[in-house]
Amino acid sequence: MPKDQFKTRLEIAKKKIETKNYNEKTNKTSPIGSAFKLSTELVAAVAVGTIIGFIFDKTFGTKPWFILIFFFVGVVAGITNVIRSAKNMQK
Repeated sequence: MPKDQFKTRLEIAKKKIETKNYNEKTNKTSPIGSAFKLSTELVAAVAVGTIIGFIFDKTFGTKPWFILIFFFVGVVAGITNVIRSAKNMQK
């Protein structure tokens, strides 16, 4: 293998490694940001479930049954989202 071809291949390999290292550094999030994301997902799911239950209760006049049902549905959905996001963060 000629010396010039080896240098060229070496430079290309160095650039690929530098690009990979740069991309890995830029994709990392802070632990506080990750915790905020997970807590927001949980709270949002519970809030949306409760609001939907409140609207159904007001529409059908069944207070507090739909609020309770959709509150717990929101809790389950929120916990599921948190688990899924945590697994994606570990990858």
